[in-house]
Amino acid sequence: MAGVFSGSVLSSRALRDNFYLLETACPSGEPPRAGQFYMLRAWGTYPVLSRPLSVFDAPENRLVFLYKLLGEGTRLFSRLREGDPLTLQGPLGHGFPELGGNVALVGGGGGMAPLYLGAKQLKAAGTGRGGCRVELFLGFSGIPFLTGEFEAAADRLIVKTGGFITDEVDPGRYDHILACGPEAMMEALFAKCEAAGAGDRLHVSLESRMACGTGACFVCSRKTRGGNKKVCKDGPVFPAREVFGL
Repeated sequence: MAGVFSGSVLSSRALRDNFYLLETACPSGEPPRAGQFYMLRAWGTYPVLSRPLSVFDAPENRLVFLYKLLGEGTRLFSRLREGDPLTLQGPLGHGFPELGGNVALVGGGGGMAPLYLGAKQLKAAGTGRGGCRVELFLGFSGIPFLTGEFEAAADRLIVKTGGFITDEVDPGRYDHILACGPEAMMEALFAKCEAAGAGDRLHVSLESRMACGTGACFVCSRKTRGGNKKVCKDGPVFPAREVFGL
């Protein structure tokens, strides 16, 4: 069950291109699945809303978040220092499905955040199901970062700076494909998968503005083939055909 926890900052460091890595201490609770998120706040009354952050890693009693500085909330996160308190609510939403076989993880921009934990969990779960081969495709607009960590988590890492990381993906080679990043990137990947007869192999993690994170409001409502769905509660991970095959 998701809960609300009082946590504290263990470390916060700037990477490149306004990306930050935030590590927090958090009481034991339900371990998150890759693709799930937490609502975080490190302030009193303003900003009014907490901010949703995908889980980058989840060592025991710790949570690590990779995020990009985009607005007031993330600006305040970037100022946090060791020992600062914060509140975490989660894990929320539905994460990536449990899979086996050959799996491609495709990410760009802030969409890289859940793929590190995704690669680790797929590899760990695949051990008991005859194995899982994970290939990571990451697109950067500037100088790449955290490539050593991503490379250690996967069987193969493909990095592209500039251009379209989707150009590097051959859908026919994989049993499953998981993607997170700019919507245009995921739509292009879905079109490529459909053309290869692999549209049903793709799951995507949607990014959306959120208010509550629990489905109580309709801020993140999204039209799908099954009607309007809430990204926070029904997602954020969906079969790509459900959201792009309208």
